[in-house]
Amino acid sequence: MRKTFLLLFLLTFYTFATTLPLNNAFFSSLYKDLPGETKIANALWWENPETVRFTKREVVIADLKGPGLITMIHFAMPERLKLDRSVIMEIFWDGEKTPSVEVPLVDFFCDPNGTMENVDTVYVDKKRGWNAYFPMPFKKSAKIVLKFDNERIPEGAIYSYTPCYSYVMWRALKTLPRDFLYFHAYWRQEKILLGKRDYIALEAKGKGHIVGLNITVRGVEPGGIGYPVDQNVKFYIDGEPEPSIEWQGMEDAFGFSFGFPEEKTLFFYRGYHPYYKYGAFAYKFLLNDVISFSKSVKVTIGFGKNEHPMFRQMFSNPEHTLEFSSTVYWYQREPHFPLPPLPPYPQRLPTPDTQERAEKETIAKKFRSEGIALSLRCGHPEGDIEFMEDGWDYRWKEGYSFYNPALWPGDVNFCWAGWKQLRFDIICPKGTEGKLRLFIIDPDNFAGGRRQRISVANRTIGTFENFQMGRWVEVGISSEDTKDGIIPVVMENLKEGGNAVVSFVQFLVKK
Repeated sequence: MRKTFLLLFLLTFYTFATTLPLNNAFFSSLYKDLPGETKIANALWWENPETVRFTKREVVIADLKGPGLITMIHFAMPERLKLDRSVIMEIFWDGEKTPSVEVPLVDFFCDPNGTMENVDTVYVDKKRGWNAYFPMPFKKSAKIVLKFDNERIPEGAIYSYTPCYSYVMWRALKTLPRDFLYFHAYWRQEKILLGKRDYIALEAKGKGHIVGLNITVRGVEPGGIGYPVDQNVKFYIDGEPEPSIEWQGMEDAFGFSFGFPEEKTLFFYRGYHPYYKYGAFAYKFLLNDVISFSKSVKVTIGFGKNEHPMFRQMFSNPEHTLEFSSTVYWYQREPHFPLPPLPPYPQRLPTPDTQERAEKETIAKKFRSEGIALSLRCGHPEGDIEFMEDGWDYRWKEGYSFYNPALWPGDVNFCWAGWKQLRFDIICPKGTEGKLRLFIIDPDNFAGGRRQRISVANRTIGTFENFQMGRWVEVGISSEDTKDGIIPVVMENLKEGGNAVVSFVQFLVKK
């Protein structure tokens, strides 16, 4: 009986205690009597075995044997200091085949665009590192998986785009209460006419309770007016036809009023952050008022039953299309009802808004006027793609990304590189003719000066050296070269201790 009480105390008090200072004798003495042994699972860093590093697109960062309780999950920032929705976290309990947690890492940590400098909530925080404190009990096993599904990035360069270190803190236990619940989290995104139907954030079956959610909402069509705040967050419990819990008004649902504030406002239990020019991000965690369900729960966002008809009419117009994304956090008994798989990486990215499209169109006009269909700035911290026409793409196959203004001073301080060779494919419309341009530069005179051989479309173009100040290499491309819609490029390092590099890739279409 005493052990059961202590375990229940651990599961409940741990959640409560994460909101309080623990550096006093009172809380320290309480923790001394908690059952189980604290353990840690390290992964991703070079000190750890290769099997738990990001040398491939999927890595198991923790494979724990129960019974046990995960108390903290930590991720160090990636080399590029920015994440996007290319990294997914999955958690499997007790050997199940479908994950109970499946969320892009940035959304799980309440930073949906991966650009916030800091996050400070009761369950997750961020400041040059990502930390989660949801208590996660399990009976037989817990497997935490990270996936990286940006196919443009080769396996050898994944580590630059993913967390560089992780650890999972957990307690090995001898027993768990019979009626304990498992942690779950799920993400989805959709563009929708909210005047016609509600956005569905979650549909789950089983017995449990919801402990929090975060959402983004924004207008994405030219001519739109952004998003309305007169939309409600609704909870349908156990199949009820009308929601028994309804937070009226988007801003009121997350603890604000008369619209969201102009600046970000982050509190322990709830908060808001501007999201793109015409959007909002908000989160809310429920500790004292969890929303319980016995059979099922459905979480939606939409206009209230008694809302003014003007809103439904206005947001049935295609120019007022909204884009939502959401993460819902909840606990429930297993087995859980399998949730739909996440869409592939390109479909998880936010749709460019009106301002972004205008900026991209200005850039597009410039490149199109010069006859350029593709322009890549390889390894640039803001992204590799500078401009890309429909039907064009690239697949980086071997090498790594480099960006260091201290070592490479000047305007061009980024590149793709390869110790033995750098390989990538240009994807283009079949039968395209024109000129491929490659900009190589050696500003640090690496290894006494780089020397590399370049091959394009399976033919050797030449050997290049003494390009410390930078130079363009131009290669004519025929319709025969592009008959399969692929232009292979290989850059081979010929200098011992050196590497092969490229900083810009452009294609000029023959007029």
